Amino acid sequence: MKLAKTLWEENRDLAQAALEHRFVRGLGDGTLPEENFRRYMAQDTFFLEAFARAYALALARSPEREGLYAFFELLAGVLEELKLHKGYAQSQGIELEEVIPDGATLAYTDFLLATAGLRDVGEICAAMTPCMRLYAFLGQSLAGSGPGEDNPYAEWVRTYSDPGFEALASRLEELLDRYGRDTPAIRSAYRRAMRLEVDFFESASRGMDGGRR
Repeated sequence: MKLAKTLWEENRDLAQAALEHRFVRGLGDGTLPEENFRRYMAQDTFFLEAFARAYALALARSPEREGLYAFFELLAGVLEELKLHKGYAQSQGIELEEVIPDGATLAYTDFLLATAGLRDVGEICAAMTPCMRLYAFLGQSLAGSGPGEDNPYAEWVRTYSDPGFEALASRLEELLDRYGRDTPAIRSAYRRAMRLEVDFFESASRGMDGGRR
């Protein structure tokens, strides 16, 4: 089994925790309070900007031409995702330029940028892959349950269940397999990113069900 697949399977518990989280369930069935989604979109925009910078650092440190092309492609994908966030924000009156990152967002972005700035390309891939693979997993899982068009978050589900997003996730996994090695540092980076993903959803769900999962 390739490294990316091995790491994903070994962290299935956290992927399942994300899928079963009340925030994600609310996206799937349309019951998520709008206030929580607005907060999430603002924080996710801040996060994605850091994610784009991490891709740029990985591109700059890529040891070969293949990596340059691949990281450029992935960076372009994040920039398109940011455009979608901007369009939603404009329609909902969310001021993205004034976003103050919360603790969960800062913990994640600080981890990503420190890894991208100080570690090798393989470890950078290990820190970034969980976000892409998890969102593809969540989107496809929620799409499988058939959210109706009356679901206000149907566009979110479509975005992350789209074959184009799956292709980007697979591309990053290919880079992890290409540049990564099965080391404690790689495993730790992957696991930490997965935990931070669950923490991100938990933070975005403040005020739902009394603040408990």
